[in-house]
Amino acid sequence: MKKKTRREFLKTTAGLIAGACVSGVATAEANEENFVKDDAYAMFYDATACVGCKACVAACKRVNGMPAEKADFDPDGKWDAPKDLDSKTRTIIKLYKENENVWSYIKHQCMHCAKPSCVSACPVGAMRQDENGVVYYNEDICIGCRYCQVACPFNIPKFEWEKAFPKIVKCDMCKFTNLKEKGEPACTEVCPAKAVVFGKRKDLLKEAKRRLKENPDKYVNHIYGEFEAGGTNVIYLASVPFEKLGFPKLDSKSPAAFTEKIQHTVYKGFIAPVALYATLCLIALRNRKKNEQSDEREDK
Repeated sequence: MKKKTRREFLKTTAGLIAGACVSGVATAEANEENFVKDDAYAMFYDATACVGCKACVAACKRVNGMPAEKADFDPDGKWDAPKDLDSKTRTIIKLYKENENVWSYIKHQCMHCAKPSCVSACPVGAMRQDENGVVYYNEDICIGCRYCQVACPFNIPKFEWEKAFPKIVKCDMCKFTNLKEKGEPACTEVCPAKAVVFGKRKDLLKEAKRRLKENPDKYVNHIYGEFEAGGTNVIYLASVPFEKLGFPKLDSKSPAAFTEKIQHTVYKGFIAPVALYATLCLIALRNRKKNEQSDEREDK
């Protein structure tokens, strides 16, 4: 039988690794799953009903102990005027305006994905999802790697850069505060216009579809969050295209599910590690043989 050369062995090893990766991709593409739960806790925000009062922002901060943010025009710090989501603000109301006829308020907070990428990316389980679909954070075991920030397709988790012992900050539907005590998040409790409401996902989705059907000229023909990133537990209606309101354009595949399947396939049976160690061993043996030959020449 013909003996394999080192080059042939390296090609075979590389082929094994590539094959494992391709297999993982194929498996991930072939096994798309539905992670949405009809009875998950959810929020529905109708941008056309929002009056921009920011009562939701104030209630969120009060209930969850978030500090105020001083505005540029307010050196005395009498006003809480956050500009965006950050380490002091879990939810925000913004105004989009093209002209006097085309404008919209919009609320931003964690989307509570049905299959959250932040939970999948966290190496220590600090990001979690409970049985009701609420995505929350355990600060006691966080190591500050910020993988959750990188993984989130909506750019939601924020890091407390200003603190010596920082944490990740994001909406958790008031899981440990208002939801626990009163049965709903603070923002939905105080909204005077009921622009944001709380309930089971299937019920809120049904209501969004009803409004869209009965008032097709009032809304963009799209319920944001119904399918994006595998589906989210915060859904939206608006009269302005969502890309203009600061939402990313995403397909229906869950990024977390896709990457998990690739990782699990590649490392199944330690295919990739074994192949890697075999390659490193071969390189070490080759270098050792070269050194021995070099020593023999010097002795002569």
